Amino acid sequence: MKIVVLVKEVPDTYGDRKLSLETGLADRDANDRVIDEIGERALEVALSYADKNAGTEVVVLTMASEAATATVRKGLAMGAASAVQVVDEALLGADLGLTAEVLAAALKRIGFDLAIAGNLSTDGTGGVIPAMIAEILDVPAATMLNAVEIGEGSVSGERATDGGTATVTAEFPAVISITERLPDARFPNFKGIMAAKKKPFETLSLADLEVAADDPAAARSIMITIGEKPPREAGVKIVDEGDAGEKLADFLIENRLA
Repeated sequence: MKIVVLVKEVPDTYGDRKLSLETGLADRDANDRVIDEIGERALEVALSYADKNAGTEVVVLTMASEAATATVRKGLAMGAASAVQVVDEALLGADLGLTAEVLAAALKRIGFDLAIAGNLSTDGTGGVIPAMIAEILDVPAATMLNAVEIGEGSVSGERATDGGTATVTAEFPAVISITERLPDARFPNFKGIMAAKKKPFETLSLADLEVAADDPAAARSIMITIGEKPPREAGVKIVDEGDAGEKLADFLIENRLA
């Protein structure tokens, strides 16, 4: 079985997030770059299955700049057999549609029985890429799973609904996405870190995937304007001199909060 795990390099979740006012894109040099935690959990799902089932191949797939190579290698150090990274200058600022198109083309080239992704990244928080990929590839999608059970020819899991819990099943090939309810990822050990240096790491371009970033027939998002978030201003302080209630009421009315 071949399991492909989609991972993404993101700015450190616990650091400050900044936008470049020149490009309108996230300033990824503003703080540390890491594999998104939900992507690591997705990789843990695949590796846990591979640990118990000989012959399972786990591949890490990402679309990122060349600078992300070192970050992606962490997936190899954790235990993935190989990695594929799509790198192309034309992908700078790619929208959801182009991202899904590229990742779908890469999955088709790699071949897979099961593709696993996180439900949404901590930077873009779009939450639709797994479903979009499945739609493009015309394969089943089981998204937002809180529990996953991988079988020989299908995958099943539990998804929270407004009225309770739903159990869903998809035949291979399939795409699933998982939530943070899945277990934390393992830490790479020294042996894994050293072995990662020798594992296959393939770099693909848009030309390799036969995807045109500037295809006029494809719908693309266009950024119209961007502005820096204004600094926070001090709030109104009300001192109780016997009329605090009246002052509070006046403030709420003035600001149309009452």
